Amino acid sequence: MQGVRESTKGLGPLTATSQREPGEDTIADESDEICAAVLASLEDDKAEDVLVLDLTGKSTIADQMIIASGRSARHVSSLADHIQRKIKELGGKRARIEGLPNADWVLIDTGDLIVHLFRPEVREFYDLERIWAGPPAG
Repeated sequence: MQGVRESTKGLGPLTATSQREPGEDTIADESDEICAAVLASLEDDKAEDVLVLDLTGKSTIADQMIIASGRSARHVSSLADHIQRKIKELGGKRARIEGLPNADWVLIDTGDLIVHLFRPEVREFYDLERIWAGPPAG
């Protein structure tokens, strides 16, 4: 699938594929740093089926989206908690989090990056990869 990359050990730094305006490099570098920290956290916490989707040209809501699965509601909740801490450590940027009480589907929104954490059966039901992995809008 175009625009989808599966996370693997030793994943290098992510860079946006869109053309940046002068002065946007620092914002993009911060976004890339947050994305890399989130991926490292997911890897450390044994998240499953981690995907990174480039939303450039597809949506204005974010530049990148990460989709991952946890083995149980407790695992999903733990993944979300660790991601929230990592983001805060990187400069206190406040991430909005939805879905923690049930932890079937937790959404973390940093502005430039959206992270979806699912229990496997919930992820299969909503199938976000199919929705977002298509070609850029005309």
